[in-house]
Amino acid sequence: MAGGGQRAGVPSGRPRRGAARARGSGSPSDGAGLDGDTRVRLAPARRPGAPPPAAADRSSPDGSPAPDAPADGRGAALAAHGETQRSTESGVKHLVVGTAGHIDHGKSALVRALTGIDPDRLREEKARGITIDLGFARYQEGATGLAFVDVPGHERFVRNMLAGVSGIDSVVLVVAADESVMPQTREHFDICRLLDVADGVVALTKADLVDAETIELVRLEVSELVAGSFLEGAPVVPVSSRTGEGLDSLRRVLAELADGAAGRRDDGIPRLPIDRAFSMKGFGTVVTGTLVSGRIDRDADLFLLPGARRVKVRGLEVHGRAQPSAHAGQRAAINLAGVGVDDLRRGDTLTVAGGLLATRRIDARVSLLDDARALRYGARVRFHQGTTEVMARVALGALSAPEDGDVDGGTDGPPLFPGTLDPGSSAFARLHLERPAALTRGDRFVLRAYSPPLTIGGGVVLDPDPPRGRLRSAAGAGRLRRLDRMDGDGLRQAVELRVDEAGGAGVTAEDLAPRVGLTQSAVTKVLGALVAGRAVTAADNCFFATERVMSARAMLLDAVTAYHRKAPLEPGLPREMARSGLGTLAGPELFDHVAEALATEGVLAAGRHLALSSHRVVLSEEEARLKDRLAARFREEGLSPPDVVSLPELLGADREAIDRMIALLVREGILERLGPLLFHRDVLDVVRTEVGALKASAPAGETARVDIAWFKSRFGITRKYAIPLLEHLDRARITRRVGTGRIVV
Repeated sequence: MAGGGQRAGVPSGRPRRGAARARGSGSPSDGAGLDGDTRVRLAPARRPGAPPPAAADRSSPDGSPAPDAPADGRGAALAAHGETQRSTESGVKHLVVGTAGHIDHGKSALVRALTGIDPDRLREEKARGITIDLGFARYQEGATGLAFVDVPGHERFVRNMLAGVSGIDSVVLVVAADESVMPQTREHFDICRLLDVADGVVALTKADLVDAETIELVRLEVSELVAGSFLEGAPVVPVSSRTGEGLDSLRRVLAELADGAAGRRDDGIPRLPIDRAFSMKGFGTVVTGTLVSGRIDRDADLFLLPGARRVKVRGLEVHGRAQPSAHAGQRAAINLAGVGVDDLRRGDTLTVAGGLLATRRIDARVSLLDDARALRYGARVRFHQGTTEVMARVALGALSAPEDGDVDGGTDGPPLFPGTLDPGSSAFARLHLERPAALTRGDRFVLRAYSPPLTIGGGVVLDPDPPRGRLRSAAGAGRLRRLDRMDGDGLRQAVELRVDEAGGAGVTAEDLAPRVGLTQSAVTKVLGALVAGRAVTAADNCFFATERVMSARAMLLDAVTAYHRKAPLEPGLPREMARSGLGTLAGPELFDHVAEALATEGVLAAGRHLALSSHRVVLSEEEARLKDRLAARFREEGLSPPDVVSLPELLGADREAIDRMIALLVREGILERLGPLLFHRDVLDVVRTEVGALKASAPAGETARVDIAWFKSRFGITRKYAIPLLEHLDRARITRRVGTGRIVV
């Protein structure tokens, strides 16, 4: 998609959101921050005598540089939220709150009444009186900062609603008191359950239009809807955006939610799914979203997925204020260098190098809603995760209990592999995405039917990069059972499984991290515990299943022992032959680790050859006699050694036996190979000594020289032997070739 509005998933027929800014041809209107917030700001409704929100939060900066603003215009909007405002962030607890509910139940009006900010920013939204795309607003009161994500309620725009609720901490389920629970109320509520939203509150809007009895009837219907869910027992607050009734009560409930929120950890993988992308004059490309995990710092180098495009953070705002960092759970607007707005789309993800995988194949646990249509094997569905929407095909695996990974009521029986998944049921599945998405283990997602696009279920990613095959098998079902635990033990199992599946090639913490949804440091800690428990073995920065290491060890010892039996006179199994013999059982790192470990233990002698420490070359009497005869023969023949081919006839011995003894004599240094020729070392010592002595006997000021003719004459040999002998002297640095002759060095 090109252009901010269309990229964000809004039908192309509507006026494009922020058209001037999307092309960088206009500047934000007065009151705009880096997040492109140009919404109308109204005084929040409140009962008489109630304290207003803090002044800094009721009004927007005017876009002009603050007194301490940097001189360059690019930083002006950031500096407009200067240090005096940033200091108010100290001790503030932020909560990202999403709205949910049926169309025209007053979600946007409620946000406007609470914050004084109109979240409907599109001309078409104002003209039609409905929310089409995501809207954003914020307010701070005391130590509580709330960022609202207002979502559309119309069934045509549920895809936009899904992008909005993906990063929220809590939800305000909005139910109009004059209509009660409606179809999109149920669908939005189902989506929140599928995405595992932690908590929330129910707001009964338009309370001024009905009597108390109707309010109680609606309460009962809401209680029936949320029974057994995360909203069971949650506060139900009647409110009126028109009169201000109940708004203070709702604010108090939201403040309590913020106080009780566990918060998100900053030490996770930095991850920001983009929900908006636009261009601002003087800034360039700006993206917004909720930081799901980790932290992002100003001037940080990040990657955009899918596509692995490197970008740099030029500046950022958090909840409308310039900040040096954005932390997990905060909404942020980030000014990026290195990418144009036309290269971005809703669903792209900001992360660090190696933080996430851009994948097109995932293993997951899928659960269908009770009122959904059955899901057949191979069905084409709409996959929603974070701000991403992508088409996918579903390959069903074994049936699964919704939460514990149990199959058919027990893990002992054989798994069942359905062709169709019934409503209210769960199964393991492999989803084949039609384009890459940035995903990791533990991600919650929602599935919607292809047509009509109704929410049918959702699930959790178990493996963002599964091996091919094995889905519809007992082994495949067992594998996914191991992955289908999201607690600490499940995490250790997931890491251990990944190490095991890496086989003899091993795996690094860097490779593991994006596949199990952890940072490298966190993965290293888990690996350390597995190493301490002897389930995993470390070899430098590579990790292997200990069972694999022990198999490689046993196989290597067997190979060395077999080689000794086959070639008892050899010093051992050549190292490279041993390495290739283990094949895929052990890659280079594992082979070296096993060989060196056996050497350290004194089991093997490990060098160019691998030999058992107990290995000794022991000759029979016949072999010893043959060895002595060969050595004597080469010594006697001097510089005209016998041809190896003639030795069996000369000595009356077997050719193979002669070859074994020659190899032994060469290893012992008694014979030396000069190309195809063999010479006794005593003979070569004479030549080396005599030629080397020529330097001392040369007249003063002259250089001792040697040529082929002199060499042949002096040692009484032919050219056949003279050439390799002279080349040997060159290699030994006794002589150096100069022109057609040689000098003694």
